[in-house]
Amino acid sequence: MHREAAMRGKLAKALSGHDKDSIYVIVREEAAFVYLADGRIKPVHKPKKKNKKHIQIINRLPKEITEMLPQDREFRNEEIKRALKLYRKSQEQCQEEDC
Repeated sequence: MHREAAMRGKLAKALSGHDKDSIYVIVREEAAFVYLADGRIKPVHKPKKKNKKHIQIINRLPKEITEMLPQDREFRNEEIKRALKLYRKSQEQCQEEDC
């Protein structure tokens, strides 16, 4: 897989800064930084630049979320908002069911 696209489209949790514990979608990747969007405060056209050391990739995602985020084109804010909403909903259900 091409290195530039290795993290693109994955969900990430901020580990430090004023946005600690916020969930974002990685829309772009550089050597030491990633660019994060949430579709609202940080839209696709103005993503948050964050050091890779200060994020945690979320690997265990429901299939519908991974299929929702396109790999072959630019992201849209609506897609990002919907994916993050589904992720939060799945986390709430998981906590209720004790997974």
